[in-house]
Amino acid sequence: MSGPASGGTRPGGATGGAPGGPRGRSRGPMGGGHGPMGGLAMPVEKPKDFRGTFGRLIGELRPERKRIIIVIAVAFLSTAGQVFGPKILGNGINKIMDGIVGKQMGQLPAGTTHAQAVEMLKQAHSPLADLVAATNAIPGVGIDFGALGTVLLALGALYLAATFFSWVAWYTMAGVAQRTVYRLRRDVDQKLAQLPLKYFDTHQRGDTLSRVTNDIDNIANTLQQSLTQIITSFATIVGVLAMMFWISPMLAAISLLVLPTAAILTMVIARQSQKQFAAQWKRTGVLNSRVEESHTGHSIVKVFGHQEDAIRRFDEENKLVYEASFKAQFISGLIMPVMTFVSNLNYVAIGVIGGIQVATGSMSLGDVQAFIQYSRSFTQPITQMASIMNLLQSTMASAERVFELLDEPEELADVKEPRILDHATGHVTLENVAFRYQPETPLIEDLNVDVRSGEVLAIVGPTGAGKTTVVNLLMRFYEIDAGSIKIDGIDTRQLTRDNLRHTFGMVLQDSWLFGGTIRENIAYGRENATEDEIIAAAKAAHVDHFVRTMPHGYDTVIDDDASNLSQGEKQLLTIARAFLADPEILILDEATSSVDTRTEVLVQQAMARLMKGRTAFVIAHRLSTIRNADEILVMDQGKIVEQGSHDELMARKGFYYDLYNSQFEEAIAEAL
Repeated sequence: MSGPASGGTRPGGATGGAPGGPRGRSRGPMGGGHGPMGGLAMPVEKPKDFRGTFGRLIGELRPERKRIIIVIAVAFLSTAGQVFGPKILGNGINKIMDGIVGKQMGQLPAGTTHAQAVEMLKQAHSPLADLVAATNAIPGVGIDFGALGTVLLALGALYLAATFFSWVAWYTMAGVAQRTVYRLRRDVDQKLAQLPLKYFDTHQRGDTLSRVTNDIDNIANTLQQSLTQIITSFATIVGVLAMMFWISPMLAAISLLVLPTAAILTMVIARQSQKQFAAQWKRTGVLNSRVEESHTGHSIVKVFGHQEDAIRRFDEENKLVYEASFKAQFISGLIMPVMTFVSNLNYVAIGVIGGIQVATGSMSLGDVQAFIQYSRSFTQPITQMASIMNLLQSTMASAERVFELLDEPEELADVKEPRILDHATGHVTLENVAFRYQPETPLIEDLNVDVRSGEVLAIVGPTGAGKTTVVNLLMRFYEIDAGSIKIDGIDTRQLTRDNLRHTFGMVLQDSWLFGGTIRENIAYGRENATEDEIIAAAKAAHVDHFVRTMPHGYDTVIDDDASNLSQGEKQLLTIARAFLADPEILILDEATSSVDTRTEVLVQQAMARLMKGRTAFVIAHRLSTIRNADEILVMDQGKIVEQGSHDELMARKGFYYDLYNSQFEEAIAEAL
């Protein structure tokens, strides 16, 4: 069996360029898919539809609803412990106060009760009467350390339980977030496998990578941290407010005046900081683009002596990033000082009024202390909620970008009852095929080709003539608008794409290798290939010799850019991969363009052996390499203008004749 072709849904036998299909000529209307920002593209700051995206993201959490209920429950329990703590601590302070006051009343007759002591002080018109009335002091009795110890133990146990529940909430939510993002990443990966080549031709690679990495990571961080923080902040606000009204409705009402002031100030500052953060994201993206551009074209920059210009442009962009970042951090940094200032004003008001109420016996000292603690912690969750809402803007923007990817139209579904193509003979026919990338711009019209089994069909023509488009249609990377393409009499639309692409093997002009050993890269052409088969394919492609000169031979590790190999060596490895795939039909898209003249002759001989008995489609710019093809299609503007063998076409002295001779004229001119 042959190896699968390098298709949009699975790799395998297709062994040349990137697994998305042919690259570089007569492709989608947008041309290349390499985005200027690579994988460092930044998400936009605001979503287009916050509510809709938020609702959909919540829908992604539906499988975790039981665990989320647990998170909410334990978060409320943790918050309850934090909320009741100051009140219990206030009770402890009251016991200390009772002991101190009781000791001070030691001059009263023994056995005097608290009520009697208060009455005596009132009759004596003592200013301490109201203060004593607000306590439970007993004359002559000091601090009850046993009762105080019980209060402190209860407080310690309460805080310990609150800490445990808080840990359970964060731990559970971490699992919820990671499982949700795991499913989201899985769905995105499956989606990418189902997208047509048109999507990759019309979208920047960097933007797609950013959606898969940066945006999903942004969602993960928010799910894991912000959701739990929202729950605890909300519970804290409700709990603290309830305790404040319980202790003193008047002081609670005063504290509520902080809310509108804090909200207005936070919104004003956040709105200004958001503009600067947007500028920071944008400038950072431009800077990343500049770095990537200079890095990938490092040798070109040096050859043309533009190092100083590249440094100057980097410094300019870096300065803009610095300015935007400084403004964003400075303005956003005002939120906490402003909130602290407002909180301090509230603190002063509560301290003064609370002190008066203690002096008049309206409140106990412990309650005032507890209320001050509540007032100090009341604005903190409000500030956190405001910060989280700003963060949610960015998170919803990321989620929206991910959902846009998931909503992209997929390849047409395979037929429900497909036909099976086993051991194809390689008879390929194109009947009245029409295709256009843009509805208003015709490209291929009424294309008819009949390639019999074992024939070599060469496709030539100027750039943009539609040569690679024909390959895209054969592989069903794009769907034809009219007509039919058949293999052994079976319409390719009646086959599954997997079955169809198993029939083809491809070697493209743009060699594609992944990070791994040379052995693994060759074995990519066919699963479960033996060592002997890998070496045989390497020898057939004239790879074995230069591989054995390397320090680790076939175990030599290739990095992601294959920078430790020459362009010719990379191309030979992709050809070896095609040898190993051993497909019934070959597609060679300028497969020898990157090798030297001597190697090209050897590869042409090897290709001749490989193509013997197999149907082959050869796209070539150097017409000298396809003189022995059984049939040559000459294309121009999506149409076949000439068709025949090399000798026949040269004898006609038409378009092919002029194209063929022009290459030799250019070569002579370059030599001179």
